[in-house]
Amino acid sequence: MVPSLPPIGLGTWQNDDPAQCTESVRTALKLGYRHIDTAEHYGNEAAVGDGIAAADVARGDIFLATKVHPISGGMTYDEVIEEATASMERLDVEYLDLLYVHWPVGEYDAGETLDAFDQLVGDGLVRNVGVSNFDTSLLDEARDTLDSPLFAHQVEMHPFLQQEKLVGDAQQHDYTLVAYSPLARGEALTNSTICDIAEQYETSPAQVCLAWLTSHENVVAIPKATSRTHLEDNLASRDLELSEEGLARIDAIDQQNRFVERDGAPWQ
Repeated sequence: MVPSLPPIGLGTWQNDDPAQCTESVRTALKLGYRHIDTAEHYGNEAAVGDGIAAADVARGDIFLATKVHPISGGMTYDEVIEEATASMERLDVEYLDLLYVHWPVGEYDAGETLDAFDQLVGDGLVRNVGVSNFDTSLLDEARDTLDSPLFAHQVEMHPFLQQEKLVGDAQQHDYTLVAYSPLARGEALTNSTICDIAEQYETSPAQVCLAWLTSHENVVAIPKATSRTHLEDNLASRDLELSEEGLARIDAIDQQNRFVERDGAPWQ
């Protein structure tokens, strides 16, 4: 059975202090998070694995995702196999629930790179295949190349970068769009529209942003948080249902602000 991702997961980008990372993952799992996202390039897989080991949660109940990166390792067939294996060793797990191509840059080649992903699935080391920071033409190419279903696509998405085209693609082809930097690196928390809606609902601007994101069919979010207070606040957004008027007000924010840049990336 293909799993469905919880609406709110834990992102760990820039959570690079080992002790803090371990504790935030442990605390998140204790609070009820079940989707943990990391990457080879973040340099924190060992700390994430320590947090999982320290939590009193069965491995089978945790959806663990990581990514292979063209700069950290490589995108050739052998390099993907080697880097995925190294990630599992650092995480101290026997399988990955989801493995992403982190960026389609450098040595990324759909045929060779994704053949290795299919091999990892066939070997039982990876349960699901994902890509990150693709545009629709690269998504089409990936689907045509893969034997495995494309399970997820991870991209920057927030009220200032609403990704309508990619949301539509996810809904059309029935995969999950995973929103990283869902609070626009904190910039969305001071937006007047979002703050006004938060005041109306007597909640936080972060919850408003996350509730707006997850109101979209096929979209989940992975906000980074390290403190228990922020972890609890983000998770509580699961229970916030915004009105059609509130959703429309956020939809009407007319900006295209990208906070994560990479040379050569195929921006949609």
